[in-house]
Amino acid sequence: FASRGEVAVFIARMVALILVISWLWPTSLRAQSEALDEAYIEGQSLYQAGRYEQAIPFWRKALELGEREFGPDQEITAIFLNNLALLYKSQGRYAKAEPISRRALAIWEKELGPEHPDIATSLNNLASLYTAKGDYARAEPLYERALAIWEKALGPEHPAVATSLNNLALLYQAQGDYARAEPLYERSLAIQEKALGPEHPDVATSLSNLASLYQAEGDYALTEPLHEPSLGFWATLALAVRGGPADPYSAADVGEQVHDRSHHQQRDRQADQHFDQGQGFGSNDA
Repeated sequence: FASRGEVAVFIARMVALILVISWLWPTSLRAQSEALDEAYIEGQSLYQAGRYEQAIPFWRKALELGEREFGPDQEITAIFLNNLALLYKSQGRYAKAEPISRRALAIWEKELGPEHPDIATSLNNLASLYTAKGDYARAEPLYERALAIWEKALGPEHPAVATSLNNLALLYQAQGDYARAEPLYERSLAIQEKALGPEHPDVATSLSNLASLYQAEGDYALTEPLHEPSLGFWATLALAVRGGPADPYSAADVGEQVHDRSHHQQRDRQADQHFDQGQGFGSNDA
């Protein structure tokens, strides 16, 4: 999962990026830039409020303006595509979300290459869409490819690897393949505890997921220790609130938020580089 604070940070950075780019652009393009800014901000405000249907026309407009101003095959256009796909997915409109998500992935693969870590996040997003649809056969190879990319690019003990392991384990558990799910949950938990500390909410989620697996297997003797107060506030709270099996849909969203943040940070860095060089994106529609 991703907290409201994390989403807010991403949104604030996205807005800041748009404002930086609009300042760099020629005056003739600034009117369109302001319209893009307004459409994006209004859409995200409605999205955060859970008013998904009302948010759609604003993020559609943001996508249209983004394609016009940046070009249809640019990385920042893929960000708008990704966000619109997430919006449709939040509504359960998978037929709408899938082609948009696939197009975003194709843009990033072309621009970044097939083994860039941001590609792994886009793969994870598409896989989570298939998981939500119950199309596990199409989700599995995407999750596996995402895991391989993250392990190679970031190292085997990076939190993104833990997220990928968790998502793949959830997929196996949803199919009743507990033997394959258990070692992935355990490895994910070990990575998160080492990297984030035992009180982190992501650790609580991993503990909850592992407990749900033990419950599904009927192994209550292993489930009980995960409820011990010594595991900390977040673990106890998560297990109390999420006593049932973990929700693969919400857990898969972890990767989607990582994707948004990492892409936005990349665009921030590129905007800073262009600023230092005295160049503007509007000069070549990139």
